[in-house]
Amino acid sequence: MTAKELINIDPELMGGTPVFRGTRVPVQSLMDHLEGNIPIEEFLDDFPSVSKEQAVALLETALASIIKEAAL
Repeated sequence: MTAKELINIDPELMGGTPVFRGTRVPVQSLMDHLEGNIPIEEFLDDFPSVSKEQAVALLETALASIIKEAAL
């Protein structure tokens, strides 16, 4: 999945905060959970509108972007 398939940024939705597409859940919420050593399963329990596939794909996409940038 691409970032555009995973993330929605719309000024009319949550003031333009990047959210998981099809939800009102900010992407930052996943990062905050992970930074707090909260397992992804608990994030998914807290935000059931986000699928495990979406969360994992977002992390994979972010990692690929970081690796690509580091290689430049």
